Amino acid sequence: MPPTAVADSDTGISLAELARRHGLSAAGKPPSLPNYTRQLWAYRHFIASYANAKVASTLGRTKLGVFWQVLTPLINATVYYVIFGVVLNTKHGVDNFVPYLCTGVFIFGFTATTVQAGIGAISSNMGLIRALHFPRASLPLAITMVEIRNMIASMTVLMIIVLGFGEPITWEWLLIVPIFLLQSIFNAGLAMGVARLGSKVADFKQLVPFVMRIWMYGSAVLYPVTRFSDHLTGWKLAVIEANPMLIFIDLMRHALMENVPLAAPAPVLWLQAIGWAAVVGFGGYFYFWRGEKGYGRG
Repeated sequence: MPPTAVADSDTGISLAELARRHGLSAAGKPPSLPNYTRQLWAYRHFIASYANAKVASTLGRTKLGVFWQVLTPLINATVYYVIFGVVLNTKHGVDNFVPYLCTGVFIFGFTATTVQAGIGAISSNMGLIRALHFPRASLPLAITMVEIRNMIASMTVLMIIVLGFGEPITWEWLLIVPIFLLQSIFNAGLAMGVARLGSKVADFKQLVPFVMRIWMYGSAVLYPVTRFSDHLTGWKLAVIEANPMLIFIDLMRHALMENVPLAAPAPVLWLQAIGWAAVVGFGGYFYFWRGEKGYGRG
């Protein structure tokens, strides 16, 4: 008789049925995706507390503290403006280049910092993982929450820059919120995906800076998006214009500024952004969940 069919001698009920009635499952068996999602929701306070602790531990060691949340993208934008806007004159074709450049730097930086922090979400917390039982997706989600908080502060500075360089407040500024939410979902999926990869392949962390740099150059962060259509055609242009970071940056520029060149009409960009958020957000979550029982081993 197979093990699942072994019956209790007194009741005649199979052990498998007895275990099912009392909510027991095989040791090491991962929860179903719906159950895993419910577990994550139950740990939402832990995720928020862990995110707060990460912010405090990271910024508490510096004298300027939380100001680095906005100083870093500002310094990057200044360096890029001097090199690309002044020296290489990539600002040609954009009427208000400083807000255009800053928007690209801030929005791309939101995803880049989430990915770079997410790589070590598992590998850097092995002690915590081996000591406590909790859904491991809590860690990359907490890192995403940290970057969301940082980005909210950065967005305040970005809006001040945009206004300071003469762009008016329009009703399209209301679109900032849904764009931000879509990119946050996209980032969360990426963070979970790279967290699993980083936990299995240590060398992956060394490759990410190069990947992010190539991604930045292909996202029209530093120059007008029309440069691509001026030099590319056919499938090459289609691949570039399907780049999710180019899409999120274009949408945010369109919301904050008037008369900016876009890679595609705004409705098309919105459909693409929703598609990328859904595919990467759920795909990253599913991919991470599939590896749940392997985190902390080895």
